[in-house]
Amino acid sequence: MLITVIEAAEILGCSAQYVRKLLREGRLNGEMLGDSWVINSEDVENFDKKDLRIKANTVIDRKSKRQHSKTKLNCLSFFSGAMGLDLGLEDAGINVLLACEIDNASRQTITHNDKKVGLIGDIRDYSVEEILEYANVKDKEEVDIIVGGPPCQAFSTAGKRMGFQDERGNVFLKYISLITTVRPKYAVIENVRGLLSSMLSIDIEDEIISEFPIDWKKTPGSSLFYVQKKLEKEGYKVSFNLYNSANFGVPQVRERVVIICTKLPNKVDHLEPTNSNDGLHGLPKWKTFKEAVKDLDPKKGDSIKFSEKRLQYIKMLKPGENWRNLPLDIQPIAMGGSFLLGGGKTGFFRRLAWDKPAPTVVTHPAMPATELAHPVEHRPLSIQEYKRIQEFPDAWEIQGSILDQYKQIGNAVPVGLGRAIGRAIINHYKGKKTKSYQGFQFSRYNKTTETEFEKEILNFNKPKVSTKKNTNQVSLAF
Repeated sequence: MLITVIEAAEILGCSAQYVRKLLREGRLNGEMLGDSWVINSEDVENFDKKDLRIKANTVIDRKSKRQHSKTKLNCLSFFSGAMGLDLGLEDAGINVLLACEIDNASRQTITHNDKKVGLIGDIRDYSVEEILEYANVKDKEEVDIIVGGPPCQAFSTAGKRMGFQDERGNVFLKYISLITTVRPKYAVIENVRGLLSSMLSIDIEDEIISEFPIDWKKTPGSSLFYVQKKLEKEGYKVSFNLYNSANFGVPQVRERVVIICTKLPNKVDHLEPTNSNDGLHGLPKWKTFKEAVKDLDPKKGDSIKFSEKRLQYIKMLKPGENWRNLPLDIQPIAMGGSFLLGGGKTGFFRRLAWDKPAPTVVTHPAMPATELAHPVEHRPLSIQEYKRIQEFPDAWEIQGSILDQYKQIGNAVPVGLGRAIGRAIINHYKGKKTKSYQGFQFSRYNKTTETEFEKEILNFNKPKVSTKKNTNQVSLAF
């Protein structure tokens, strides 16, 4: 009898991903039918499980125990990490059936905290049919939403900026392909600000490339423009913007691109803010670090340490200060070779301010240039403080080593931003208009909405006309 990879995985007690590895290596016999493997059940029954080279702490795939809801929108999550986005969606009233994550520490976090959500690994290793089976849904029509933040390093403003040429960028395209195959009512793509200026860097020959007479490899933002047009060709209405998480009740200044697509007739409105800087538009002011951690004991928490060399300078600083507040004769000594570098370098020897949102929490709080020191304690922020800044519930226990925990929380979508995304989708589905605020500044940058962005892309090679505009914002480098 022929069986599927998923059935073989259940018999062997390993992940479907690992079964495919056995098949590719020839350690287990099978054959390809279309894009899926089939295996003789006798070969699986006779397979010597001693030959399974699985690490003791490896988390295996599992099918969803959560039922498809008839009253809520049902969602599949990809690149789920520690599930910050998903917790926000669930807070808004969305039913998350499946998580997809390759990092084993994150998989431990998912299985430890949520006993019912389905779990799979590398998105590239699963057919659509297998994804649906793990999600415990019968067919594509039962999937209302697909969400995910494909690995952002390929589009980060730091590093080589290789875009889709980067392996992680190709995972991005795999995610787009999944959306256009399953065709849910809604799809969400979350990513870093660098996506707005990343250039398409691989050779693609299709009708989108032919239709738009732009220099794809030299036009900033062409990666996102390609994704936008790819989704529109599939019948999706696409809206996006660059959002500062502090505008949605998150005690953190963290800017992310959020793309929301829908198969329904009208675009999804931009996210509705709940807070504003200085209480503008009659909204509550941004939440501060002090508000986020007010009931935590600063003496109790899990954190790493600064080196003694760096700690001597951090001890000289008050809340909200950084290297520029060190004595002038000390600055060159403390900064070393970085002293002569350009830019503000505000992340060096940085203590958080009590009365402002935290800066963006990163994957390691004690690295030079991105230090996150407690306002008064002589240490980096703790795991517990990291969780509060990202709005993870205290009961949501992040697993793995302490560095694994910092990494998971630092990579997560803030729960409050996820909640705002969920509300926007539900309001759209119910036909409820999102409240808008004239002139609201969603981020530090101009021209980041889908309509402004497309206009900038198409005008990029035309002669520039200089216009003066009174604004506190800056434009992206188109």
